[in-house]
Amino acid sequence: MGRLLKISMGIFLFSSLSLINFVASQENEDDNIQLGEELAKKSKDAEELAKTGSSISDDRFLHGFLAALSVIIVSELGDKTFFIAAIMAMKHPRLTVFTGAISALAIMHVMASFFGYMTTVIPRVITFYASSFLFAVFGLRMLHEGYHMSPHEGQEEFEEVNEELRKKEEVEGRGGSLEQGLGSKKEPSLIAFVGKIFLQAFTMTFLAEWGDRSQIATVILAAREDVYGVCVGGILGHALCTGLAVVGGRLIATKISIRTVTLTGGVVFLLFALSALFISPE
Repeated sequence: MGRLLKISMGIFLFSSLSLINFVASQENEDDNIQLGEELAKKSKDAEELAKTGSSISDDRFLHGFLAALSVIIVSELGDKTFFIAAIMAMKHPRLTVFTGAISALAIMHVMASFFGYMTTVIPRVITFYASSFLFAVFGLRMLHEGYHMSPHEGQEEFEEVNEELRKKEEVEGRGGSLEQGLGSKKEPSLIAFVGKIFLQAFTMTFLAEWGDRSQIATVILAAREDVYGVCVGGILGHALCTGLAVVGGRLIATKISIRTVTLTGGVVFLLFALSALFISPE
């Protein structure tokens, strides 16, 4: 009888332990399934967030690109740098003039873009509305200038830049004659000549662009738009305007209505200012 009782107790204990182990394994399995579902959900949320972030980044780049492209075109057509490239291209190799001018413009544009980007340490809401206010001021000023501008402003600007270049060449010519008189009989090589033209186009464009309206506009744009979009769009705009000046030369330079371009530029600047009423700074 006592032996039978012991066997029964052993069977009972074994069954109880088996039941406990079974319940525990089921709970662990449920926990693992729940954990897997949570991880899958988090992974899906992360993918969606990455896609959304990428989409927002692409939109900001495109907006900055188009904004910079349009601002540079309306600012540079008929500008002093435009006439420098046009006049020099009539007397010197076009590719050399274009390379020198666009190198200077690209450097200045990138400098201005990242100077504007540095202001992003200020809260975006402040820079966004401050830049919009400056765009409004620029737009109104350009409309005022265009309204009171002479219809022959382009021809006058062309002649002024042409006279500056002529005087510069005369001074350099006298310097070259003086060197020859001192005993220098070496003929200038093609590389030296091309290098001289490149350097002249670069320095004159660089100095003319310093503090120019398009440079200030670039700083303002980079403070509110994607800086890489502003860089790429602005350089493309400069390349288009400079290329047009180099290829078209005097014909385009004298036929462009500076008054119309200025008025159009004023409208574009005002549109960027008004966009602050419809676009969130965030």
